[in-house]
Amino acid sequence: MTDKRFRDDLSRQGLGRRRLMGAGALGAAGWIAGGGGWLLAPKGAYAADAIKMGIATDITGAIAPSGNADWQVAQFTVEQINKGGGVLGRPIELYLEDTASDPKIAVGNVRKLIQERKVDVVLGGITSAMRQAIKDPIVNRGRTLYIYPQLYEGQECTKHLYCTGPTPAQQCDKLIPYLIKTVGKKRFAMPSANYVWPQLLNKYARKVIEANGGEVVFEEYYPLDQAEYSATIGKIRDGKVDCVFNTVIPPGLQPFFKQLYESGFQKRGGALACVYFDENLLNYLPAEEMDGLYSCLDYFQSVADPFSKQLQADYAKRFPDTKYLFTAGSAATGMYRGIKLYEVAVKATNGDLKREVVSAAYDKAKIDQGPGGGAEMVPAHMHCKMNMYIAQCKVDAGKPRYDIIGKSDMVDPKEC
Repeated sequence: MTDKRFRDDLSRQGLGRRRLMGAGALGAAGWIAGGGGWLLAPKGAYAADAIKMGIATDITGAIAPSGNADWQVAQFTVEQINKGGGVLGRPIELYLEDTASDPKIAVGNVRKLIQERKVDVVLGGITSAMRQAIKDPIVNRGRTLYIYPQLYEGQECTKHLYCTGPTPAQQCDKLIPYLIKTVGKKRFAMPSANYVWPQLLNKYARKVIEANGGEVVFEEYYPLDQAEYSATIGKIRDGKVDCVFNTVIPPGLQPFFKQLYESGFQKRGGALACVYFDENLLNYLPAEEMDGLYSCLDYFQSVADPFSKQLQADYAKRFPDTKYLFTAGSAATGMYRGIKLYEVAVKATNGDLKREVVSAAYDKAKIDQGPGGGAEMVPAHMHCKMNMYIAQCKVDAGKPRYDIIGKSDMVDPKEC
């Protein structure tokens, strides 16, 4: 992508070349372009003691709505830290590289964070294909700490790579028994995008379905850009499927949900479940296609604890009228959690930013508050405990909301 296209895209988001980002204890922050990347830094932050944090996410491409949500939450979180005096008095400089929803493009851009920007830590990646592509340039070749904020399929146990989003155990162990025993759905279809997250998530989900007396009628995998699903819809109808456990993602998601909705599946009483669906999905789908859908995430905007409500209010003030919401499925909550855990880890090292030192502290880091509640790393397991919520999407006046119907406290990720 050319620098001009990147600048134009940022401009459409209201991020001009020199837009000021607000004032705080450390003064105004501004944008500086260079080398195809973008830097957000508090005024006067170019001292030798600044902490350099890289964000590698999908500003453009098919996953851009989620990537932009991640990026805005990263800005929001870092600005809060800097306005509070930084980390042990040290400001955070925030660098962005666009991974463009394309792992091949992403690798070169991520190398800029390591080789040119010389960042101390990288956060980002949405799809597992993206994580797999960029983790070697970051962790092995780049010898840099990597924090992956997205819900994912599990089984990522790379040293110095920490996962701050939900795992299959955290999402499926409560949701699937609820669908079978409370909602009464037992015949499952698993239409899926053909990459590692759906494959491994479905493997785990199938075990939970069968252990709770359900049945998987069929499990199929499609190219990410699949546009025709008539055969799949036929199998759902003919197989008397009563629950579609979806792991199709954009761009194939839009035609699949449209065709499923038009087939009358939901009107016939079929249940739809998708564990990455949150309020940000308005950027992808008409609201009526999501009505009744079940999800299980670490946060929904209807979670009403005082800290979560204040976070939403502050985020709305920082990004008024934004279409990129502070939600869980896009990894925005994992981004917030990952940055705050990094802050805790650096404080524990007394400001030592060496990867091995910060990594050892991150392994034991804990935050008491965050969206949906606190979180804590499980030592030696590179994943974190967090609260989990089961919710159902309800549409009122064309707008979806998620009603919380279940909560589990500090759920173990069961990884590594």
